[in-house]
Amino acid sequence: QVQLAESGGGLVQAGGSLRLSCAASGRTFSSYGMGWFRQAPGKEREFVAGISRAGGSTNYADSVKGRFTISRDNAKNTVYLQMNGLKPEDTAVYYCAATLWLGVRSSPSQYDYWGQGTQVTVSS
Repeated sequence: QVQLAESGGGLVQAGGSLRLSCAASGRTFSSYGMGWFRQAPGKEREFVAGISRAGGSTNYADSVKGRFTISRDNAKNTVYLQMNGLKPEDTAVYYCAATLWLGVRSSPSQYDYWGQGTQVTVSS
């Protein structure tokens, strides 16, 4: 089992940047593919970005391509989401998640463990 804890959320103006971190504890971090998801009020949880176990493969939602970058440091048991060019529509609670599936997964149902989430608010 793995425990996940997100940090780095906050309030930022449109066009600004934030870097989210997700620290993992428990079983070997490099055994898990990792993903970032977000959920806005009244909306379903949606995929943002994912990264494979060794970090060699990544995938992004079309809405964040070119603006967000996912990365991981297996030595620090941490996955990151660098968010640039933020827009008001990026406002949501952001969750990191871990999966035992190989490759990069984009469906929430394929993830086994979830963090508690961190709020990101982008003002216009």
